[in-house]
Amino acid sequence: MKRVAHEPAYVLHHYDWSESSVIVEAFTRAHGRVALVAKGAKRPSSNFRPVLLPLQPLSLSWGGDAEIRTLKSAEWGGGQVMPTGEALLSGYYANELLLRLLAREDAHPRLFDAYAALVQVLASEHAEPLVAAALRAFELLLLRETGHLPALDAQTLTFAPLAAEASYRLVAEGGLRAAHDEDDSWLMGSHWQALAAAMDDAAPFLATLHAVAGLPADARTRLRQQLRALLHYHCGVGTLRTRQLMMDLQSLS
Repeated sequence: MKRVAHEPAYVLHHYDWSESSVIVEAFTRAHGRVALVAKGAKRPSSNFRPVLLPLQPLSLSWGGDAEIRTLKSAEWGGGQVMPTGEALLSGYYANELLLRLLAREDAHPRLFDAYAALVQVLASEHAEPLVAAALRAFELLLLRETGHLPALDAQTLTFAPLAAEASYRLVAEGGLRAAHDEDDSWLMGSHWQALAAAMDDAAPFLATLHAVAGLPADARTRLRQQLRALLHYHCGVGTLRTRQLMMDLQSLS
């Protein structure tokens, strides 16, 4: 029986398994996304009940060699409060992306660190001005870690280097290519080069967040549009559930 002890983790989602138990989809640093059964977690007296919350740093221990392992213990890692409002919805959005794009038990420690940094931003008292840039940084790093992001310092089909003052568009089927006159969503070559350099930094999430935040407002909007199209393409959906929820709530306000 394989046993794992005190593994850094976050809960992405959980769903009912039986009258008293739940299946937890967790994102762990050394083991990637894992499915764990938390026996008795729905009982009022369960030690799991107050701990297995999303967007909270946890330390998990589990055992077993089946596809769904048995959760043995869960401890809160401390250090931050639960995000609220739009920051909470943004966290659920990041969780949905991880559930859709990560295969089970495929470790991505650098992506885990980027996710942990994103959660810290979302939980911050001063999160609002940074949330959009933090999400773009996380989306870029997630796409690169899962092999869905082409190199951003050269044209995908020709490998020709980017011209700083020329316009380029990120296309799901064709990678990064020169923008056409009819394209309404593109970035300057210098912008793509800055993002590529930031992702190669020793602290990629923070560097990419600053690179995104440093873009002109219209360029940030066009980056969001291009990344959204690329994510929807690889997730195989027209609109993510959390994005639809955000739009529904905005329409009510």
